[in-house]
Amino acid sequence: MWITIGILVLSAIFFVNGKIRSDLVALCALVALLVCQILTPEEALSGFSNSVVIMMIGLFVVGGAIFQTGLAKMISSKILRLAGKSETRLFLLVILVTSAIGAFVSNTGTVALMLPIVVSLAASANVSPSRFLMPLAFASSMGGMMTLIGTPPNLVINDTLVSAGLEGLSFFSFLPVGLICVAVGILVLMPLSKIFLSGKKKKNAGTGGKSLQQLVKEYGLASNLFRVEVCSDSTVIGKSIIELDIRRRFGLNIMEIRRGDSSRYRFLKTITQLTSPETTLENGDILYVSGNFDEVRRFAGECKLDILDGHHTEEAVKIQEGNSLDFYEIGIAEIIIVPTSGLINKSIKDIDLRGKFNINVLGIRRKSEYLLHDLGDIKVHGGDVMLVQGSWANIARLNKEDADWVVLGQPLAEAAKVTLDYKAPVAGVIMLLMVAMMVFDFIPVEPVTAVMIAAILMVLTGCIRNVEAAYKTINWESVVLIAAMMPMSLALEKTGASAWISNTLVQGLGSYGPIALMAGIYFTTSLMTMFISNTATAVLLAPIAMQSAAQMGISPVPLLFAVAVGASMCFASPFSTPPNALVMPAGQYKFMDYIKVGLPLQIIMGIVMVFVLPLLFPF
Repeated sequence: MWITIGILVLSAIFFVNGKIRSDLVALCALVALLVCQILTPEEALSGFSNSVVIMMIGLFVVGGAIFQTGLAKMISSKILRLAGKSETRLFLLVILVTSAIGAFVSNTGTVALMLPIVVSLAASANVSPSRFLMPLAFASSMGGMMTLIGTPPNLVINDTLVSAGLEGLSFFSFLPVGLICVAVGILVLMPLSKIFLSGKKKKNAGTGGKSLQQLVKEYGLASNLFRVEVCSDSTVIGKSIIELDIRRRFGLNIMEIRRGDSSRYRFLKTITQLTSPETTLENGDILYVSGNFDEVRRFAGECKLDILDGHHTEEAVKIQEGNSLDFYEIGIAEIIIVPTSGLINKSIKDIDLRGKFNINVLGIRRKSEYLLHDLGDIKVHGGDVMLVQGSWANIARLNKEDADWVVLGQPLAEAAKVTLDYKAPVAGVIMLLMVAMMVFDFIPVEPVTAVMIAAILMVLTGCIRNVEAAYKTINWESVVLIAAMMPMSLALEKTGASAWISNTLVQGLGSYGPIALMAGIYFTTSLMTMFISNTATAVLLAPIAMQSAAQMGISPVPLLFAVAVGASMCFASPFSTPPNALVMPAGQYKFMDYIKVGLPLQIIMGIVMVFVLPLLFPF
């Protein structure tokens, strides 16, 4: 028993120290339990097959898809605009919208999504964003208490109940607790944020480069971009882009090809973007062509193509439709030719970016002049800025594979910002389907199965770009941390350490009644979460709460809820949860700001919960 407690204490010291990654600390503790023969290999690896861990992985993918399709951004930005110039209304909407989104997706992702929207709206209302950003971070954690999937500690206490042979919690068992958390948060944060956070200077955040739409406007691409459709009798069917050679024949660029797959794969991807020179054209393909309209008309006439939009430019039509140029897998970026480049005095044709990188040159900015036509024969000068177009991955390759230029901006970072907005309704339907499978008992699907189905559907329907993008949405550090810490709670039970700790708690507090015991568990959890990950704290304390309830002969549910709420409602430190750390630079907060605003909220929340939890879940 003492060896197990020693490994736990040593792990906690390393967690608090923070110099070694938390997942690595957890894995070292797991190996130590194996070496000391406290756990068998099967027991030590059981965390990696636990349904909580699998659900977390699936929820990361589902949440990633919600963000990539822009669904959450679309809804939240529209609702927040209702605030107008009213500071109080904006404050309330920030809390309510953030907590509503946080109920279904990760709190870190929620804050990352909401942060730029809130900063922008605060600026337009002429209010310091600092007033809203700390409440925004806290609201994401409070919203997580509303549903079973809102935050990992909720999954942990449900798993503890099920493992003990008791009935698990339903999807909305947490809703009353979450609503009370949000109500307390609003009442406490409204005056505290006004007193302590409003006086901060507004942050002038740089844009970090031009947006895609700014580049389109600056180079005048909109006035030179047209769509032509391949008809059934077109002479280009079956020919590749390279065979057509339209740059030499007509002085035009094919920026991309859109191919609708909906007729062939009804439930899978509905849009494919192509730019490869080897792409063979098919009936129904839409070519996005840039260049002189007279040449576009000549090209369409010779090859029997239909010019879409009644001779309007692409941008003009998009504006009429209330949209703008879309960038999904294919994007644009600027590269600057360095003065020592070996490309100087070579023509664009000789440089052959298309052949080497599958990249098109759309235009050249030379001092204040923009060169957009007959680019093939133009010779490059030092300091020229070239606007290039291709897949995001190929644009990123330009960064790594040549010293003749510098890529302005961050192509992959830009790609991550591009939302697959045409997929937003599909992502919404899948999300609702997942919730329905988890809420309604007549659908015979376990929660972990529902999450796995939703995650797979998000990939198959193209709501997330591809499987690689799905893997990137997963926070593997959190996954490994939880999977490695779960056997620690098993070791505590196996060696009798949980029983000893719970016995000590019951003897010390049990004589004062179950409320005192629950308060002790709540504030112990709350204190530990200030130094250790909230999920790891929940994993360690949930079995102790279960044992304490058994020893006193009371229901374990209120004690387990005390663990979940205590682990999630940690506001007194910027490092206790990722959302708290995320808003720190943007809000220009100091550590003491979290003490002034977060600590009173954390204490008041604890006091309220000690009295409310027994009313909602009687002993």
